[in-house]
Amino acid sequence: MEPRKLAAEILAEVKKVVVGKDQVLARMLLAILARGHILLEDVPGVGKTTMALAFSRALDLNYSRVQFNPDVMPSDLTGFTLYNRSTGQMEYQPGALLTNLFLADELNRANSRTQSALLEAMEEGQVTVDGKTHRIPQPFLVIATQNPTGVAGTQPLPDSQLDRFMLRLRIGYPEEADELEMVRRRQEGDPLASVRRVVDRSALEGLREAVDRVYVGEAVLTYIVRLCAATRSHAQVVQGASPRATLAVTAASRALALLRGRDYVLPEEVQSVFGDVIDHRLLLTPAAESRPNGARAVTQEILAQVTPPRIR
Repeated sequence: MEPRKLAAEILAEVKKVVVGKDQVLARMLLAILARGHILLEDVPGVGKTTMALAFSRALDLNYSRVQFNPDVMPSDLTGFTLYNRSTGQMEYQPGALLTNLFLADELNRANSRTQSALLEAMEEGQVTVDGKTHRIPQPFLVIATQNPTGVAGTQPLPDSQLDRFMLRLRIGYPEEADELEMVRRRQEGDPLASVRRVVDRSALEGLREAVDRVYVGEAVLTYIVRLCAATRSHAQVVQGASPRATLAVTAASRALALLRGRDYVLPEEVQSVFGDVIDHRLLLTPAAESRPNGARAVTQEILAQVTPPRIR
């Protein structure tokens, strides 16, 4: 089955559980196919955990979840070695990160050491315990949630950690009709039980490899680089997008092109994903921070200023 139809089937299964958030779900699938990690920032109770569970079932991914607080230690994530008296050997006990889909719930309540342990796994696909490296099963995806800064017990995530998330998404409260439909479905039992597997892990890897093969022409690559470079010289930006962000925009654009049924990227794909990939990576001046949707206003200005190439 072609990728576009597979994607539609995956989203249809997740929509059995999550009502009225089609754009957020489409962006989450895009990031999964582009090998990116996802940060969901919103108030508690709007369905962040439910979304992650639904995707794990539709994609046949092993799943683990950690509810973060200051007492969660790095070894809870990476695992630890334990002496086995019967064999006389030290044996590795895998931690929560040794899975396919790891849900880091309320990540901004974790201490800095635990957040650092997560960084290695997100960037390198491995954990290190007592000097030994253990590879994380593939495919591997982190979906992290955080409460808005200022909520009791939270602290902002470091810039280095934010930069490792391909997308930061906000779900928001549902519309009245969508919330009513959600409640109706709950009267008939847990909707998660009805979510069926659409692809297995090998098929998901095949979709990811198809994304890797999507062609990005020299003109579009130059356009992406110029957009990211423009964030570094913008008057309202203290710290612009990193080269890692440039790679993330490219990967997300490829995934979107594939989902639209093409094997090459147009400037329209770049423009569509640019804000979602870049906004959370920018450090703004105090004046820009005070503006409504400050980061998105900056990325929209940059998109208007940098001329896209003409693709024939």
